[in-house]
Amino acid sequence: MRDLIREILGWLGYLERSEVLLQLLAFGAALVLMRQLLRHRIAAAGLRRRWHNVLLAISGPGLAMLLSLLLALAQQSFGLLRLLGVFWLGWNLLGLLELQLDHWLPKERVHQLLSRLLRPMYLLGAALVLVDKLDSISDLAVIQVGQMFNTSIDLGKVCTALLVIYLLLLGSAPPAAALAWLAHRFLGISEGSRKALELILRYAVVGIGILAVAFHVGFNGTALLAIAGGLSVGLGFGIKEVFSNFVSGLWLLFEGSVRPGEVLMIDGDPCEVRKLGLRATLLWRDRDNAELLIPNQTFFTEAATTYTASDRMRRSQVSVGAAYHHDPSAVIALLEATALSVPRVLKHPAPKGLLLSYGDSAINYALRFWIANPMDNVGICSEVNQAIWSAFKQHNIEIPFPQQVEYSMVWPPERQQPNIEKH
Repeated sequence: MRDLIREILGWLGYLERSEVLLQLLAFGAALVLMRQLLRHRIAAAGLRRRWHNVLLAISGPGLAMLLSLLLALAQQSFGLLRLLGVFWLGWNLLGLLELQLDHWLPKERVHQLLSRLLRPMYLLGAALVLVDKLDSISDLAVIQVGQMFNTSIDLGKVCTALLVIYLLLLGSAPPAAALAWLAHRFLGISEGSRKALELILRYAVVGIGILAVAFHVGFNGTALLAIAGGLSVGLGFGIKEVFSNFVSGLWLLFEGSVRPGEVLMIDGDPCEVRKLGLRATLLWRDRDNAELLIPNQTFFTEAATTYTASDRMRRSQVSVGAAYHHDPSAVIALLEATALSVPRVLKHPAPKGLLLSYGDSAINYALRFWIANPMDNVGICSEVNQAIWSAFKQHNIEIPFPQQVEYSMVWPPERQQPNIEKH
């Protein structure tokens, strides 16, 4: 580890050279100038958007190359500035690639591809090239960084292990998804089982890859057993909840009781399941456009109401009162006809009006109807209530409100004297 620190400190010594500082200052000036140009939109007017993006992508690196040419004419060192300009050009070309991929792939997939794979790999490659200019990568790879379980670990093995694990985490998803799709297609497994199989295959590949990396680093079987024993103790004490949620997520995927797109009632609000993960389930609440993360174990310990287990239809209800002097059969018929006039109320099953009770000021009615999407319940109930108000107004049906009558009272009450007739 000390050797690595000494090598890094030696790299910092390059910053003391005047020619290196000059090239870094020139590159910084090019960055600042291009930022100002982009901020004020100084670009050729009338160009198509595609050529405008290309011009912006090459103008910054082109300026860096021009500055390196000026340094060459002045017989100054320019290798670092030229290399940084090439790196800048490659980074901007990745931005152009993202714009092109947006036309062919979903935007979210393109963002994940660029942010998780292409851009990190590009930065890693650029860092290796820059380090190779300063030092020998082969010499750095044999630097010892420590020991673990009586096994010497060098820098090259550590970097290789980290790179392989990172690629496994990213690259294991497509093959696992393809195998799970084949099983779903030819073996007839359910959609939930397909997703569970995909996750199991993915994590199996990652687990086998980690074991292979451990053997590559130099760990023996005894060391791996010791690590496994430590993990088992951690599962028993520190992370048992995480492991429980992991197993619960696999079970939910296989069982199919909680699926993406399903609507569940959480704390009295309808929530749509967006994503079922191995640790938690992501739900979306329409009321305030909030996303909820519910641990998977919750669905095993608490009851949950679903409106989409077999279909997405839901029966909804609104309540209204009408005055006593109106015929209940006429009010019920008007309520049912009004519900049918609302576009988002299903015609079959037909709406049903009910007389619930006789209240103090009105007869209480209920109108029950069916809707296609449980997430639209609040909005459809509002439309039905507005339609009822308009229909009652059109047919002169009164919606009474509670009334109170006050009587004046003298306290204490006056005693009336008996009327005694005199004879």
